[in-house]
Amino acid sequence: MQNQISNKSHKILFFNTLAFTVCFAVWMLNGVLITFLADNQVFNWGPVEIGWLIGIPILTGSIFRLPAGILTDKYGGKPIFIILLLLCVVPLFLLSYANSFLTFALCSFGFGLAGAGFSVGIAFSSIWYPKKNQGFALGIFGAGNAGAAITTAFAPTLLNIFTDNASNIEGWRNLPKLYALILFITSIVFLIFTENKKPKYSNKNFATILKPLKDIRVWRFGLYYFLTFGCFVAFANWLVPYFINVYYLPLVTAGILAACFSFPSGIIRIPGGFWSDKFGARTIMYGVLISSVIICFLLVIPCMKIYLPGQGIMAKSDGIVKYLSKNKIIVGKFFYNIKEKPINFINMEKGVFVFPTKETWHNVRVKIGQKVKKKDLLANGITRISFQANMWIFASLVILLGLIWGIGNAAVFKHIANYYPEQVGVVGGMVGVLGGLGGFFCPVIFGYLLGGTGFWSSCWIFMLILSIICLVWMHRIIVNKF
Repeated sequence: MQNQISNKSHKILFFNTLAFTVCFAVWMLNGVLITFLADNQVFNWGPVEIGWLIGIPILTGSIFRLPAGILTDKYGGKPIFIILLLLCVVPLFLLSYANSFLTFALCSFGFGLAGAGFSVGIAFSSIWYPKKNQGFALGIFGAGNAGAAITTAFAPTLLNIFTDNASNIEGWRNLPKLYALILFITSIVFLIFTENKKPKYSNKNFATILKPLKDIRVWRFGLYYFLTFGCFVAFANWLVPYFINVYYLPLVTAGILAACFSFPSGIIRIPGGFWSDKFGARTIMYGVLISSVIICFLLVIPCMKIYLPGQGIMAKSDGIVKYLSKNKIIVGKFFYNIKEKPINFINMEKGVFVFPTKETWHNVRVKIGQKVKKKDLLANGITRISFQANMWIFASLVILLGLIWGIGNAAVFKHIANYYPEQVGVVGGMVGVLGGLGGFFCPVIFGYLLGGTGFWSSCWIFMLILSIICLVWMHRIIVNKF
């Protein structure tokens, strides 16, 4: 940690952010590539194989964040980042020659190491800034999350170009080669334009370095990051099939909308870091978690049509049915108005319906000449409640949630900089592991929820519960002054 900001601080931060952006774009590659290959039936993979191939890079990058952070604290960020970039080049290039699930899995495990670039860059960026400015600096670095948007926005178009719109399907192999080339160029740029620096305690033994991991506070920060980052990563991949299946969008359009979720979430980390410095990370986290609860609650309601028992019509006295039409029944001296079933229901596919709509009608249960007694049911009521879950309203809420989570990412690492200013690598690495594991496990959880409930918005129920747990835990800690 430096006492003063220098031009060199800004230069290192720039190249750290650049390298992390490239790493994040690589880390998200399988979300688009595997979806493309499965949709075009290039390989005979079922949902299980597809889930594993999308999740393996996320899992690898998550697991290796802790050792990458420890090594960065021990030896400095420059050599570790360069080695990491070069290690990922080889399996990424070999991915272009993969022809089976096993080879895809092995290559994905290799280039998934790119996800560990986060803990390297966090540690390497923080030591170049004084404590009061670390939130802003780490917010800028965290904007590299926008690499997810680069892949979801441009990779589908590149695949269409390389394959001549799927007419030359083997052209997909050019995409991993292109990504490998970009990684290699980034490593050379990082080698030329950066210099190494170690934290003050880099000579301490590993037992001392790992000591902060005994603090429950670190694991609490990890849960926050599981929500704000892990779930962000999960939805960066999950939103593509979500838009395709729920709103019937083509892959390219779904990718662009997913990018609209990913890109702002990365960029907002910059002001998120500034606000955390100015107003305090705790205040920002309160706003983030409360907002997450509200938005997830709004997203829980699925696109649906529900038929319910409505208000029926009962006879006011004994009598005989004298008259019966579509809109009227006469029994004795009493007549009853009937609501006719709509010929054309409200078309929920057209127009914008913000709130649920209701339609009611009656089904007549009697015939002319039938004797009825008082309080006999003449017509039962039916209510049809429809909720459009309009795509643009849904997308707007999702993008807003991504922005909220992006601010939360910056606030979490401001917490780390406050409590562990000289141990950002190891603590940030552990928190990063937990966050990254969210990116791996959440799609699996979403899949089970979808299979068990049958509706896509079940994933938002999980997000709502997780947001509430984080908010309650944080509030209890603050109230009890722990």
